[in-house]
Amino acid sequence: MRPINFTVRNNVVYLRHKPIKDAIMIENGDILFVDSNSDDAIVGNLGAQLKQMRLNRNLTQKQLGELSGLSRSAISDLENGAGGTMRSFVQVLRALGKLEILGHFKTEAPVSPIQIAKMRGKIRKRASGTTKNNNDKNDSEW
Repeated sequence: MRPINFTVRNNVVYLRHKPIKDAIMIENGDILFVDSNSDDAIVGNLGAQLKQMRLNRNLTQKQLGELSGLSRSAISDLENGAGGTMRSFVQVLRALGKLEILGHFKTEAPVSPIQIAKMRGKIRKRASGTTKNNNDKNDSEW
């Protein structure tokens, strides 16, 4: 596995001599990426995390491309935050065995009490006693 070359100076993580302002080094030596308001920073962080996942699996960009059905350059673009589609992102997560990450995006719409009542329909509260009992014959056999 080829490690990512980074340096840390004054609690700022540098990747390829560029500061990653939305990353911090935590006590065990791992890099923790935090959210940012900048779309470019978020895309860059996602790409860096994809790269780390790929390296953790000891895969080259070419190997990951073959597993995911993408070209090596598409993998490179995703990792560098230079572009890509949602479909490509999903394909890479699937190939890395990390598709469960997308489960955090699932939301269930809350159901209102009125909707629940409508789904149930009318609930019978008592018998009217007006129906004919065609089972009188069967009842007498008991």
